[in-house]
Amino acid sequence: MAEIVILGAGLTGLSAAMLLVRDGHRVTVLERDPDGPDGDAERLWTGWRRRGVSQFTQLHLMLGRWAQTMAAELPEVLVELENRGGARLNVVHLFPSGMTGGVRPGDERFELVTGRRPVVEGALAAVAARAEGVTIRRGCAVAGLLAAHDSRVPHVTGVRTADGELIRADLVVDASGRRTAVPDLLTAVGARRPHEERDSAGFVYYTRHFRSADGGLPALERPMLQFLPGYGVLTLPADNGTWGVGLVTSSRDHALRGAREVDGWSRAMTLVPGIGAWLDGEPITGVRAFAATEDRYRRYLVDGEPVCTGLVPLGDAWACTNPALGRGATIGLLHAVTLRDTLRGVPATERAAFATAFDEATETRIAPWCMATRTFDRHRLAEMDADLAGRPYVSADPAWSLAGTLATAALHDPDALRAHVSVAHLLATPAEVLSVPGMMPRVVAAGAGRPRYPADAPHHDELVAAVGQEAAA
Repeated sequence: MAEIVILGAGLTGLSAAMLLVRDGHRVTVLERDPDGPDGDAERLWTGWRRRGVSQFTQLHLMLGRWAQTMAAELPEVLVELENRGGARLNVVHLFPSGMTGGVRPGDERFELVTGRRPVVEGALAAVAARAEGVTIRRGCAVAGLLAAHDSRVPHVTGVRTADGELIRADLVVDASGRRTAVPDLLTAVGARRPHEERDSAGFVYYTRHFRSADGGLPALERPMLQFLPGYGVLTLPADNGTWGVGLVTSSRDHALRGAREVDGWSRAMTLVPGIGAWLDGEPITGVRAFAATEDRYRRYLVDGEPVCTGLVPLGDAWACTNPALGRGATIGLLHAVTLRDTLRGVPATERAAFATAFDEATETRIAPWCMATRTFDRHRLAEMDADLAGRPYVSADPAWSLAGTLATAALHDPDALRAHVSVAHLLATPAEVLSVPGMMPRVVAAGAGRPRYPADAPHHDELVAAVGQEAAA
């Protein structure tokens, strides 16, 4: 069994720690932020500061695949989250029965538990703190890596903290998120930089959180993520009768930057049909803007050779994607399971073999979800740019066209709705849902030929006028 150091006590790092100790490994989690979770959900929401997690108080949704994986691997986390007010709901049954066709056998696969990010992380931290073999050290920043150079590829043997402490490990796991400094730390010990791909343009989010008077959640009239002309809208349930509403724009869209002000945001969002009930709650935040959300992917094998051994990236430190699709936490959890499974087959002491095996498992099991998200983001950003320019977006990619047809069909056909939700929640791939006998004809009949956007969707210019800011030159 291995001595493992995990960098980062976020959702992915804590999940990995618990999975690994159950296999007998000893795990130390080092978290640079000094504050830990303390108190009930409201105290976590208002008082917990996570400076290293820029999206900590932004909108979050725990997808169905996350809930299913947690139920199979760490069910006590779901219990803890529910005890803290996490909302157990069926994402299909949030829609009116006229859209769903009523309750059907098999709908239980759409059940999940969700909450605001501090509440979800607080639940994970509480369970991890009780796990034998896990040590969590907060306020412990890593300043450097320890490495042996007995081959041409540096072997990481531990970390050096900002206080000068040396912590040895058989394996270092970088779960420190999208802002990770580990690639720079690797070059400092003589390693090559990992291969990196980054998409320069991204999305900007203008979000608010609300609370209901009776502890309930509004019903969905439209999908949680709506694609509208030149922008998008999110309506996401959370915990304890709270939820979030977000306006999603392109980072190149300067005309809607005034949405960071409450009055402008409110005027614009009131124009969007189908979300009135989501705006009627008591606001518990102002408008919070979140940007710099470009997609990024790293690979620690370059030209078929590891850039180092003894260290692997996990979750957002490996690849981060557009938060609007809500896939980051789920991909991180699936990646943590992949790490656990790889260690079952190849011990960390087999340096190059383990590094190669984990890379191969990542590329096979996790990278397809990441790459599909990156492809989607590129199409959606290009489509938004075309909307702003007043021209149609035409793509030669049949998968993009089919995804749009499925999303449109979901508004008109109960079977297509369930297929669309399955894809959105990473429960199935598009190919899997569309291969179900009879599904493709239903999707085409319900979605093909219909307008890309709802007829009652306000144009981008209407939102700009409501916000009160003219388009930038």
